[in-house]
Amino acid sequence: MSSRHRVSLIPGDGIGPEVSEAAVRVVEASGVAIDWETVEAGAAVVAEHGTPVPDAVLSSVRRNRVALKGPISTPIGEGFRSANVTLRQVLDLYAAVRPARNLPGVETRFSGVDLIVVRENTEGLYSGLEHTVTPGVVESLKIVTERASLRIAEFAFGLAERQGRRRVTAVHKANIMKLSDGLFLECARRVAKAHPDISYDEIIIDNCAMQLVRDPTRFDVLLLENLYGDILSDLCAGLVGGLGVVPGANFGDDCAVFEAVHGSAPDIAGKRVANPVAIVLSAAELLRHLGEVEAADRVVKAVEGALSDPASRTRDLGGSAGLDAITDAIVEHVGGG
Repeated sequence: MSSRHRVSLIPGDGIGPEVSEAAVRVVEASGVAIDWETVEAGAAVVAEHGTPVPDAVLSSVRRNRVALKGPISTPIGEGFRSANVTLRQVLDLYAAVRPARNLPGVETRFSGVDLIVVRENTEGLYSGLEHTVTPGVVESLKIVTERASLRIAEFAFGLAERQGRRRVTAVHKANIMKLSDGLFLECARRVAKAHPDISYDEIIIDNCAMQLVRDPTRFDVLLLENLYGDILSDLCAGLVGGLGVVPGANFGDDCAVFEAVHGSAPDIAGKRVANPVAIVLSAAELLRHLGEVEAADRVVKAVEGALSDPASRTRDLGGSAGLDAITDAIVEHVGGG
């Protein structure tokens, strides 16, 4: 019997509560005992707390050390700061891990895709450090530090070793940003020397994007700074069916947050037509993180089994099933049905 776990649950906005509920159902069907501590974050709490991430959310994640999070809306060009960025920076969740792997029943242009994007999560242009210099002139700051670059490189190589991966590829634009991206590469090279069993190479980001859409099977683990990782991780998701079928995780030294990385899709919220696969697969990674490896493997196989049946596929995957139908199918497969 597995031990009992306590996990923070952040349902999110839009379709977040629906798909989070589906993930909880699947985890419960796996037989793993989890006490869920639900805390609210996102647009709905801004008026009351003045922030999309109240202190109660941060305290819960720090206390439980692990969380499952649904999608949270972020205003474009105005409004409150991204809740996702806030969580990553305040909790120092410095490593974003985004696997991209073909799933049965999900038709794509490529087969045999099985790669992992490892993204530095706390600095660089994506941090949103901006100010107006003078009317009509805005400056954004790209901060790259030796400390953050070394630890994300160490994380990538450690992940490669634990998962039996062959190669880490650092993605950069050091031909233009010679100091910032140059420091990132210098740190990656230093770490690579300490891991001689893992092959290491480098590629300029624009060439990497082209090579990914030509033959993504040539890549194994991609190591990127923050903004590059945000962009290319979505590209890699598109190679295997989209953001609705890939898990996401954010790791720090003290805690981890597992999440669906797609949007909150407010236009279909409440209609029970959303695809829950991404957050279910993220929940499987959460189980693996908790040491519940057998249950995690069963959840992944259950998703694959459900997607193998056209009747269980949601609209974004070419089918007509709703949220409840695909969740029911996954739950049935988890139970051995």
